[in-house]
Amino acid sequence: MALDLAAAARWTARFAALIEENKQYLIDLDAQIGDADHGANLDRGMKKVMELDVTGFASPGDYLKKVGMTLVSTVGGASGPLYGTFFLRLGAAWPEEGDAAGLGAALRAGLEGIQARGKAVVGDKTMVDALAPAVDAYDAAAGSGTGPALAAAAAACAAGRDATIPLVARKGRASYLGERSAGHQDPGATSVTLLLDAAAETLG
Repeated sequence: MALDLAAAARWTARFAALIEENKQYLIDLDAQIGDADHGANLDRGMKKVMELDVTGFASPGDYLKKVGMTLVSTVGGASGPLYGTFFLRLGAAWPEEGDAAGLGAALRAGLEGIQARGKAVVGDKTMVDALAPAVDAYDAAAGSGTGPALAAAAAACAAGRDATIPLVARKGRASYLGERSAGHQDPGATSVTLLLDAAAETLG
C-alpha cells in the first residue's frame, strides 16, 4: 500500500475514532494514577486534527507535521507535547518512496522524539514501554513488508502496554504515587497502542 497523503489521513482518522470510542476507558485508567484527563484531552486534540483540510497539504510529511502542531496546541497535560513531538518527528522522517524500511525509520524518529521530550526509558511506566518494543518489532519484521511489520508492531505494543501494569511509575504524574502506582495500566501506553492498532488497520 502506498504511504501517500490519503494513507496518512486514513491513519489519523482511524486513530481519532479509536480515541473517541475509548475516551471513557482512558479517563478511567488515568483516574487511577493521574489527572483523569488523558482520554478527554486526546479526544479534543484529535477532533481538531479531523478539522484539517487534508487536500491543502503537498505531502504526507507536511500533513503529519501539522497534526503534531495541532496536538501540541490543543491537548493539555504531558500528552500534547509528547504526541505532538511524535507526529512532528514522524512527518519530518516520512519516507518519500513509501517502503517498509522507511516507515520503520519514521516510527523510530517519532519514538526518539518522545524520549528526548519526556526523558523516559522502558521500565518507567509510560507510553515508551509500549512504543519502544513496537518499533523494535516493526524493524525485525520489516523485511516481510509493511503489513506484517505493522501487525508485529501492534502486537508488541499491546504486550508492552500490559507489561506496565505491575510497574512502579518513575515518570509523570503517576510517579507521585510511588508504590501505589503498581497494579494499574498506564494510560499513555494504552493510547499509543490504539495508534499502532490504527496504523496496522489503515497502512498495512
